[in-house]
Amino acid sequence: MGSSNASCSVSLLQLFIVVCLVFQCFAAEVHADLNATLVVDASDTSGRLIPETLFGIFFEEINHAGTGGLWAELVSNRGFEAGGPNTPSNIDPWSIIGNESTINVETDRTSCFDRNKVALRLEVLCDSNGDKICPADGVGVYNPGFWGMNIEQGKQYKVIFYVRSTGPLNLTILLTGSNGVGNLASTVITGSASDFSNWTKVETLLEAKATNHNSRLQLTTTTKGVIWLDQVSAMPMDTYKGHGFRSELVEMLAALRPRFIRFPGGCFVEGEWLRNAFRWKASVGPWEERPGHFGDVWMYWTDDGLGYFEFLQLAEDLDAAPIWVFNNGVSHNDQVDTSAVLPLVQEALDGIEFARGDSTSKWGSLRAAMGHPEPFDLKYVAVGNEDCGKKNYRGNYLKFYSAIRSAYPDIQIISNCDGSSRPLDHPADIYDYHVYTSANDMFSRANTFDRASRSGPKAFVSEYAVTGKDAGTGSLLAALAEAGFLIGLEKNRFTGAYEIFIKYFTQGQ
Repeated sequence: MGSSNASCSVSLLQLFIVVCLVFQCFAAEVHADLNATLVVDASDTSGRLIPETLFGIFFEEINHAGTGGLWAELVSNRGFEAGGPNTPSNIDPWSIIGNESTINVETDRTSCFDRNKVALRLEVLCDSNGDKICPADGVGVYNPGFWGMNIEQGKQYKVIFYVRSTGPLNLTILLTGSNGVGNLASTVITGSASDFSNWTKVETLLEAKATNHNSRLQLTTTTKGVIWLDQVSAMPMDTYKGHGFRSELVEMLAALRPRFIRFPGGCFVEGEWLRNAFRWKASVGPWEERPGHFGDVWMYWTDDGLGYFEFLQLAEDLDAAPIWVFNNGVSHNDQVDTSAVLPLVQEALDGIEFARGDSTSKWGSLRAAMGHPEPFDLKYVAVGNEDCGKKNYRGNYLKFYSAIRSAYPDIQIISNCDGSSRPLDHPADIYDYHVYTSANDMFSRANTFDRASRSGPKAFVSEYAVTGKDAGTGSLLAALAEAGFLIGLEKNRFTGAYEIFIKYFTQGQ
C-alpha cells in the first residue's frame, strides 16, 4: 500500500513539473513579444517642492497616550480623585500594605486643595514598640503607576507629596520591585508632630541604584498615629527640555520634524457627556490644584498634569504650530443650545488670551506665572471635533467664529464640516476632513481633492485610517491604501485644495 502511494506521488510530481515547464515556455514566448519602457525623470526641474505645512502630528488623550505615555508622571491617580468626589471611594491603582489589624485606609474630603478635596487617610494601628508591633517593612500604601514604573539605574526621580499627621512622622519613601522586594532608591521623612500638624509639601530626590522596568512607589511607616496624604507625584528628572515629557518619546516626535500639532483631541475634547469634556481652565495652574477628570469616551481618569499649557509648550519645543481644538458646546450625547453658548465662547476667547495675551493680561499673566512670559504662537483653532450635522453645531459655530474673528482677525478658524465636495454654508478659513474606512474605499479617495474647490477654505486632513478587518493590528493592504490616499494629497499640494495634513499619534507607556 505504501509503495503504491509513493509511485503515484512521484508520477504526479513529474506531471506537475512537465506542465510548469510547458507553461513557462509559453509565457516566455508571449512576453518576448511585449516590450515596455519606463522613463523616470529625476532631474531637479521635474521635482515640486512640498509646502512646509504639509505634515504634522495629531495628539489625542486615547489609550493612555498622554497619561501614562508621553507625560512623564509615574504615579497613577496621584490625587486620589479618580474614585469620584464622594467618600469613602475607590483608590485604584493604589493598594494597601498591611492588614486590618495594623492599618485602616480610607479617603476623606480634608485636602487643602479647593478643586480636589479628596485625600487619603491612613490610621496606623501598630507601632515600633509596645503590644502591637508593625511589620519590619512597615505599613502604608503603594502605587504601581501605569503597568509598572520604569526605573533606571543612575537616573534621578523627584518625589513630591503633601502630608499631615496627628503625631511625629517617620515615613519611608521607597522605589521597589512590583512585589515589594528590593530597594531601588529610598529615603525617610521625619519630623515632630508640630512640623506636620498642617498640610506640608515634601520634596525629595531619589537616585536609582538598579534598573527595574516593573517597579512601584511605596510610602510606609512603623509609627502609630494618623497620616493624611495627597497629590503624590514621582517624575524622572531627565524630561524633554525639562518640561515634563518623556525624552525618548518626544525625541521620536522631533525626528518626524512636524510643522504643527493638533491637540488635545479628538473625541476627548467632546466627551460622551459635556460634564466630562476636556476644559482648558481646569488643566492650567499648579498641577496640585488641577481637579482632573474622567475621560468618558476612552474610559479612564486623567489628572490633567498634561494640560493646555503643556500642549502649547510641547508645540513650541517641537518648533511646530499649535492647533487647539476646543469644545463648542456639543458632546456625543448632549448639547448646549446656541442661545446659551456664549459662556463657552468666552472660555475659548480666554484660552486664546492665555496663549497669546500680554503677560499683564488676566489670562496671559497666569501663563507668565507658569513660567512662560512670552506669548505662544497660536494661529489655528478648531471649533469642535466631528460635530458637523449635529443639531446645534452650525449655530454654535457661528457664535465662536464671529467672536474670534472680531478679537483675533489673524487666527485661522477650522470648521468640522467637509468642504471637499460642496461649498460650506458658513464662513471658515479651513475645513476638517476625517476618514476611517476600508482599504478599498481609502484608496479610491486618492482623487478626492482633485475635484475640490480651488477657492474658499483650505482642507485639513486631520484624521485618516484604514480600519476594521482590512487593518487588523496592522497590514500591508492598509498601508498601501493609506499611501495611495496620501499620494493624492501630495499631488494637490499646490492647487490650494489643502495646506496642512496631520499624522495620527498615540503612545502608551
